[in-house]
Amino acid sequence: MKNYTITVNGNVYDVVVEEGASTGAPAAAPKAAPKAAPKAAPAPAPKAAGAAGSIRVEAGAAGKVFKLEASVGQALKAGDPVVILEAMKMEIPVVAPKDGTVASIDVAVGDPVEAGALLATLN
Repeated sequence: MKNYTITVNGNVYDVVVEEGASTGAPAAAPKAAPKAAPKAAPAPAPKAAGAAGSIRVEAGAAGKVFKLEASVGQALKAGDPVVILEAMKMEIPVVAPKDGTVASIDVAVGDPVEAGALLATLN
């Protein structure tokens, strides 16, 4: 479990997040988790097959893949967008941490991702 302190409109909340949860669904909707698990199950197969690069591009926040900005074989500079995530109706660019060439894109548009999830790899 991970503990976070979040401030919303001046109110401070201590939040505990369980690792291993497959969806970002609130606790009030437990029926969504079993339905989301089969959709997430096909995603690991391409991740394992395509994770060829040594530089990992990971999600900084949980959300849904909104847009793929890069493609396999494309040369990127540090700071270039690789994937755009959507979280709470905001678009969050995930950028290349270093210069490199895209070795794999490990997600598809619409995939739900957790913070720290592998999105792509670079060489």
